[in-house]
Amino acid sequence: MNRTLERYGVWLRSTVVALCSALGVVSADRADMPLATALLAPALLACGVRLYTLRRPLPSAALGMVSLLWLADGSVVVLTGLSQPVLGGDVAEMMVEAIIGICIITFQHEWATRPWAGAALGVLGAAACELGDILSGHSPDAMPLLRLAVLGALSRAAYLIVRARARAADRSAALSAAARREAEVAAARRAAEREYLATLHDTASATLLMVSQGDGRDWSWLPARARQDLEALSAVPAFGTGSVDLAALLACVPAGEGPARVRLTTTIDSPLVIPSGPALAIFNGVREAVSNVSRHAGVREAELRAWRADDDVVVELTDAGRGFDPESVPPRRRGIKGSIIGRMQAVGGSAAITSLPGNGTRVQWRWHAPAQQLPAGTLQPPRARARTALVQLIRKQLLHGAQLAALLISLFSQFTLSLHRLVSYQDVYRPAWAQTAAFGCLAAVAGIGAFYLLRGKQIPPPVRWCSLGAVLAVSVIGAFTLPPDRLAGAADWSFGLVGWYALFLLADLRLRWFAAFLGVHVGITVIVVLLAGAPTTAEAIGLGIRAISDCGFQLSVGFLLTRLLHGTAPAAGIAAEQEEELRTRERIQEDMQRDHKDRYRALTATTVPLLVGLGHGVLSPHDEEVRLRCGVEAARMRRLFAESDAVSDALLNEVRACIEVAEHQGVTVSLAVRGRPAEVPVSVRRELVDPVAVTLGRTRSTARVTVVWTPGAVRVSVVSEDGATRQTAEADKQATDVQVTVVRTTRGASVWVEASWRQPALARVA
Repeated sequence: MNRTLERYGVWLRSTVVALCSALGVVSADRADMPLATALLAPALLACGVRLYTLRRPLPSAALGMVSLLWLADGSVVVLTGLSQPVLGGDVAEMMVEAIIGICIITFQHEWATRPWAGAALGVLGAAACELGDILSGHSPDAMPLLRLAVLGALSRAAYLIVRARARAADRSAALSAAARREAEVAAARRAAEREYLATLHDTASATLLMVSQGDGRDWSWLPARARQDLEALSAVPAFGTGSVDLAALLACVPAGEGPARVRLTTTIDSPLVIPSGPALAIFNGVREAVSNVSRHAGVREAELRAWRADDDVVVELTDAGRGFDPESVPPRRRGIKGSIIGRMQAVGGSAAITSLPGNGTRVQWRWHAPAQQLPAGTLQPPRARARTALVQLIRKQLLHGAQLAALLISLFSQFTLSLHRLVSYQDVYRPAWAQTAAFGCLAAVAGIGAFYLLRGKQIPPPVRWCSLGAVLAVSVIGAFTLPPDRLAGAADWSFGLVGWYALFLLADLRLRWFAAFLGVHVGITVIVVLLAGAPTTAEAIGLGIRAISDCGFQLSVGFLLTRLLHGTAPAAGIAAEQEEELRTRERIQEDMQRDHKDRYRALTATTVPLLVGLGHGVLSPHDEEVRLRCGVEAARMRRLFAESDAVSDALLNEVRACIEVAEHQGVTVSLAVRGRPAEVPVSVRRELVDPVAVTLGRTRSTARVTVVWTPGAVRVSVVSEDGATRQTAEADKQATDVQVTVVRTTRGASVWVEASWRQPALARVA
C-alpha cells in the first residue's frame, strides 16, 4: 500500500504542476513568460527526477539520497511560490495555491513512512505560498495558511485511517493464515504418520511376523529383505509436488523371493505422468497387494494393468486365487485398510477390492487428475478459496478505510472551510436560504452515510442513489444561485465539496460511475458560465485550475482507490499466500523431520537391532529366541497400528491387536473385560499394553488377558501358561511412565503380568 501511495503522490503532483504551470504561463504577459518559465521549468525537472526514481529506485537507506529527494520536493514548492510575483494577478495566486495545496497533500503519501519529512515539506510549502503573497504586494492573510494546514492534516489523517484498516487486514490475514498453516501441518503430519505405519506394516512388521511363525523355511531371501526394511524405516519422508512416470514405477514392483515369487503379467500404457504423491501411493499399494497374493491367494500368477481413462489413471491387479470376503476382514487388519485404501484416500484417490471365495481377487486403484479450469458453480480448491477470501478481506478493509477517510474529509471540510465561506458570502447568494438548505442537505447525507458506515454495513442501494441525487441537487443549487463570475471562486463553497460526498457514496463501484458524476458536476458549472456569456481568458483559466485542483484531485483519489482495491489487494493476497506457503512447507519439513527422528528413535531399542542382525547374518531365523523376539516386535507394531483407529475403546482395541498377532502364532487367547471404559492418554496406553505384547509374543500355548476398569483406575493383566520359561531381561522392562505400575509374578512355567494406572485425583474431579 505504501508503494502504491508513493507512486500515486509523485504522479499526481507532477501532473498538477505541469498542467497548472502551463495555464499560469499562458495567462502571464509576454514580457513575464521567460522569467516565469525559468522558475517553473526547474520545478518540472525536479518532478521528473522523482518520477525517474520510481522506475529506478535509489538506495534510499542512505541519508544523502533521502536528503536529495527531500530537496527536490522542496524546490518544487519554493520555485512555485517565487513564480507568483512574476506571473502576477489572481490567476497566479490561484495557480500557486492549487499547486502547493496538492504538493502538501501528496507529500503525506510520498513520505508516508517518514512523517517528519512530509510535515517539514508541508511547512515549507505553506511558507513559500505566504512568501509569494508578500512578494506580490498582498497583505499577510491567515486563511490560505489555515487552508493549507487543513489539507495537510486531512491528507495525513486519511493515510492513517487507511493504514489502520490495512494493518487490521494484515492481522486478520495472519490469524487466518496461522490457522490454515496449523491445519495443513497437522494434516501433513497425519498423512506422514499413516504412510509411516503403512510402510512399517509392509516391511518390518511383515518380515518379523513371518520369522516369528516358525522354522523349516528357505530363509535365503531374509538378509536382503531385512536390509531393505531397515532402509525403508530410516528413509526421511518426502514432501514435494513433482511428477513421476507411474509406468516406470510399476515396472519396479517387487514380485517376491524364491518359492514365494509371483509371476506378473503386465500391460501398462506408457507414459503415465502424475504427481509423485499419488504415484507412490499406487506403487506401494500394488507392492502390498502382490505380497498378499504371495501369502494368501494360493497361486503364483497375477495380472497387472495400468491405463488412462479420460482424466483418470487406473491401475488394476487381478489373480485367480482362492479369494475372500472383503466385508469379513477385521478392521484392525492393516494390509487392505492402511496400505491399499488408506494410502489412496490420503492423496485424493480411491482403491476398491472385489473378491469372492473361490473366484479370485481384483484390486483397482483410481486417481483423478484435477481439471485446470473449474466449471462455473464448482467449488474452488482450498488454497484458491483461501486466496479469494484473503483478497476479499483486504478489499473490504481498504474500502472501509477509504470511505471513512472520504467521510472525514467531507465533514471536516464542510464544517470548517465551507462553513466559513457560506457565512462570509451570504450577501452574494441569490437566494441565500437555498445555499443554506444545500449545506443542511449535505450534512444529512453525511449523517445517513455515517450511520451505516460506523455499524460496518454497506449503504443500501436505494439510500445510496437517493443520497447521490441529493448531492447532485446541491451541485445544481450551488451553480444556479451564484453569479457566474463567482463560480469556482472563493464564494463557491460547494464546488470542491460535493465530489468528496460522491466519492464516499460511490467508492465501492467502478471508477466510471464517479468519473461520470464529476463530469456532470463540472458540466453544470460550465453550462452556467456559458449561459452568462463567453468567459474571459483569465476566468476560463481560473475555472480550469480550480477544476484540476479540486475535481481532478478527487478523480485521482478515485483512481487510487480502484488501484488499491483491484491491483494492490490481489497482489497483497498473492504475496501473502506465497509467503504462507513457504512457511507452511518449512514447518511441514521441520515437523516431518522431527517426527521421523522420534519414530526411528523409538525403533532403535528393539526393532532396528533385530533387522540389523537378520540383515547381516548375526541373528538366525532358525534360533527360537530370535523368533520369539520377532513375535514380540510384531505384536508391538500391531499395537502401534491400532493407535490411529477411531474407536470408542482405544485401550481394548490395542489389546486385541496384540492378541491377533499371538493367535497367528497358534496361541489360544481368551479375553475378559470388566467395568466401564474411560479415556486413557496415548502415552499411558502404550505402557499398559506393552507388557501384554511382550508376554503374548513369547507364548506358544495358551494365555488369558483381562482388562478391568474401576472408577479412576484401569488394570491390564495377562497370564501365560508357558511364557515364564521363555522370559528374558526384555520381559522385565519397566514402564517409562512412572504413573503406570507393572507387577510380574512367576509360578513354574506360568507367568502373570499386571500393568495398572490410576487416574490423577484432579483429573477425576474435573
